[in-house]
Amino acid sequence: MDAFWIILTGSLVAVSCALLGSFLILRKMSMVGDAISHSVLPGIVIAFFIAGSMQSIWMLVGAGILGILTTFLIEFFHQKGRLQTDASIGVTFTWLFALGVILVTYYAGNAHIDQDCILHGEIAYVPIDLMYDSQGNPIGPKAVIILSFVLVLILAFIFLFYKELFITTFDASFASAIGLNTSRWHYALMGLVSLTTVASFESVGAILVVALLIAPAASAYLITTQLKTMLILSSGFGILSSFLGYWLSYLLDGSIAGAMVTVSGFIFAVCYVIVRIKK
Repeated sequence: MDAFWIILTGSLVAVSCALLGSFLILRKMSMVGDAISHSVLPGIVIAFFIAGSMQSIWMLVGAGILGILTTFLIEFFHQKGRLQTDASIGVTFTWLFALGVILVTYYAGNAHIDQDCILHGEIAYVPIDLMYDSQGNPIGPKAVIILSFVLVLILAFIFLFYKELFITTFDASFASAIGLNTSRWHYALMGLVSLTTVASFESVGAILVVALLIAPAASAYLITTQLKTMLILSSGFGILSSFLGYWLSYLLDGSIAGAMVTVSGFIFAVCYVIVRIKK
């Protein structure tokens, strides 16, 4: 049963990340997820100061606010500071992450909160970290419930606003010409990336989230030119990475997250070889 919950959690994260990652790849902003995963650290620490506990909604709120701030600063430096996108990402997440490290080192040293906790996580603990109803009865792993809600939100967003996302992704100039607010859709998409990263980091770790944001979508990008097909393929690759990654870690008695990332990299390599052979 533990294997089921772990694979399900990995699959929920993988599909959420693959769907959003497809748009990030097409917008040439794939490393935004990496930036957000690092820069949320000061928000988590500040929220810990306010709530005094890691088990608090304030933790998600604090991390979410910093995630949105990160996307705003990246866009601000790119548009107003005339920096290239990659430079904007690098400047923003490094100084926010450094600020978080300083806050952890000097003000939260005695608490169960540190860089390793945020970045690495431990998906193996998912089956024992339960959510309870008002009567004190367990209703399921907390990560599964939260990530299911996040995935439903992402699916609804893409389904309802597919046309707007399609146009603003492939031709921002045309989107502006027909009256679409490209900035609004940009921040909406980045807000979902932030939400997914924040909702996932405690259970699976930010490093796994970053890998699943990029690798499955990049694999699908190699073998199709259709957005809908890319969304479906990337989701399938993400689920396959979670399933095979778990059993690989079981056979090797190693890190589950590390094995999932390894499998996603192997899938990318296979897709690359297939594409090269066809050419």
